[in-house]
Amino acid sequence: MTEVLIGIGVLVFCLVIGMPIPFSFGATVIWLAFSLSYQTDFLLNAAYGQINSVVLLAMPLFILAGGIMEKSKIGEALIGVVESFTGRIRSGLGAVSVVTSAIFGSISGSASATLSCIGAMMQPRLLAAGYERGYVASLLAAACPLGLLIPPSSAQILYAWSSNTSVLACFLATVGPGILLVALLCTCNAFMTRHMPIKVREEQTMSEWLISTRKNIKIGFPSLLMPVIILGGIYGGIMTPTEAAAVSVLYAIPVGLFVYKGMDLKGLKDAIVETGTTTGVVMVMFFMVMMMSRLMVMEDVPQQIADWLLSITDNKYVILILVNVFMIIIGMLMDDVSGILLCTPILLPIVTSLGVHPVHFAAILGVNLGMGNLTPPTAPMLYLSGRICNAKINTMLKPIIVLLIFAYLPVLLLTTFVPALSLTLPKLILPKVFGL
Repeated sequence: MTEVLIGIGVLVFCLVIGMPIPFSFGATVIWLAFSLSYQTDFLLNAAYGQINSVVLLAMPLFILAGGIMEKSKIGEALIGVVESFTGRIRSGLGAVSVVTSAIFGSISGSASATLSCIGAMMQPRLLAAGYERGYVASLLAAACPLGLLIPPSSAQILYAWSSNTSVLACFLATVGPGILLVALLCTCNAFMTRHMPIKVREEQTMSEWLISTRKNIKIGFPSLLMPVIILGGIYGGIMTPTEAAAVSVLYAIPVGLFVYKGMDLKGLKDAIVETGTTTGVVMVMFFMVMMMSRLMVMEDVPQQIADWLLSITDNKYVILILVNVFMIIIGMLMDDVSGILLCTPILLPIVTSLGVHPVHFAAILGVNLGMGNLTPPTAPMLYLSGRICNAKINTMLKPIIVLLIFAYLPVLLLTTFVPALSLTLPKLILPKVFGL
């Protein structure tokens, strides 16, 4: 166990000094392999066997679809449709940011891509309407992790693959927490902006509103059809998640090139190159994390952690709180992909021994990592939003803490301690997964 603790120390040290995440995991694997005298060829074969999966093909395809959406005007069309229904509400533009981030994030599967695209488009609109700059940066940061929960989520595909769980069941498990989080963020937005000098769109007659709404829906229909095709294909049993990811790319290319004309062939080439680069980095990280996970399992680390927790208390709810705190810390230190790959093999055996279903844990993990990405002092998504919005971090701290306490924390507690929030839909639609 001493060697394992030193290995964890190596990982934390490398992350703190800013070493790239794949290299940080690689350094940890090298230390563990040599200090524990494991054959490297065994670890390499084990890791390759894990990542040699058709399910993982969905990851680069969804990344490419998100890149195309970011470079074309698909995100702008989504904003127009949502704004038609909330434009005359005082806090409506903030709600538009939240809902659009949820839709965009579900397809792109990337919090940073969602923040870069929706944040860049919504930030000038929000500032022009009278929203405070620090609040704008905090709200956009809080909305960008919604893609971890709103299906089809690339993060849930990764969790399902690493935990050998039904992908569709994981998608369904996060619907309830995702919708609840959207509602709470919009509610918090309404309360937090009530004293801001926000300009409301001029009143329209019903006929004028119908004309503008019909126009926005007509323009945004191709972008709205994208999640409908993907979700309908997956839930209707027509397509697997991997096939749906491929369809999303095939649909996004002509829509971006010829319908919205926000992207040319050079932009498409850039999106493909960026996807290849991102996929290469992610796959190297997958490989390293799989070797590290195998070492942890072979050294019986999950069971030792479980025994240590049980030595502190045998109360199921206290242990779940400690597990949640651990996942929030992981979310503060690394991105969602790395967090899922690290937490799943270590924590899943612990929570299942407490009676938590793996499908339920998918939702708990998604909410935790999203919250960790926003929690100071590290908060990678919060700092990225600050750079995009040119906001100082001291102006962002109060609003993000309010959003964490009154939106994310209630959803986390309900998701953890009220299993019905996550399991009702999967049990209704996929009873065989639960032996019903």
